[in-house]
Amino acid sequence: MINKPMLTFVSWVFVSFLLIVGCSPTIAPNSSLTSKETAQTASLTISAAASLKDAMDEIKPLYSKEKSNISLTYNFGSSGALQQQIEQGAGVDVFISAATKQIDALQQKGLLVDGTRKDLLKNQIVLIAPQNSTFVTDFKDLVSPNIKRIALGEPKSVPAGQYAQQILSSLKILNQLKGKTVYAKDVRQALNYVESGNADAGLVYFSDAKSTPKVKIVATASENTHSPIVYPIAVLKSSKKIDTAKDFVQFLSSNEAKSVFEKRGFTLAGSVKTR
Repeated sequence: MINKPMLTFVSWVFVSFLLIVGCSPTIAPNSSLTSKETAQTASLTISAAASLKDAMDEIKPLYSKEKSNISLTYNFGSSGALQQQIEQGAGVDVFISAATKQIDALQQKGLLVDGTRKDLLKNQIVLIAPQNSTFVTDFKDLVSPNIKRIALGEPKSVPAGQYAQQILSSLKILNQLKGKTVYAKDVRQALNYVESGNADAGLVYFSDAKSTPKVKIVATASENTHSPIVYPIAVLKSSKKIDTAKDFVQFLSSNEAKSVFEKRGFTLAGSVKTR
């Protein structure tokens, strides 16, 4: 039989043990995490001209395969609209424009990271028509009464529309087409107007025309009828992940990315030298 003092001592020891255990730090069953589990993740937001959608969508898994901890979020639109979004404070890490005008404006306002601006790609403007069309074989056919609607990008904000306007002006038929032109918010919408039969013809990038079997290319604009079609790229100063953004820009000059761009109808901009 246990006497009362002994019982009190045992109870005191038991309570003390519980207090010590309860106050000790909890040890995780897997305290040593693998390097993969501890790797920091990051997300990049890329604002890119609408004409780059197919190519960038194809490049995304290629980059993710190499950089599994980096997620990419794309924002496609007309270069002019994307420029305005950036100027208004949109959270963008990398900007790819379809013309130098928009990126020039951002550079003049000091919004680009020095040394990151590069000419990435080149493109061509082509005249397209629905596959079953027999009325259009050349740009000058656009003045024919058989052509009722011609799709162009809005020249004020869509580089493809600006180039198209230059071409039609160079060919001295711009004024004759004023009642026929249908302006689109971006080059992809102009393409869609022709695909759907809502336009009898359209002026779009070669890369866009190449993306669908629903239209045919009937003519390619001569380079001397418009400004050089260049796609510049740069990292934004507002980015909180500048080094990661620079790495992505570098990846777009890799052999993997080049293959995608070329397959999609783009031409590489020389050696892509930094300005």
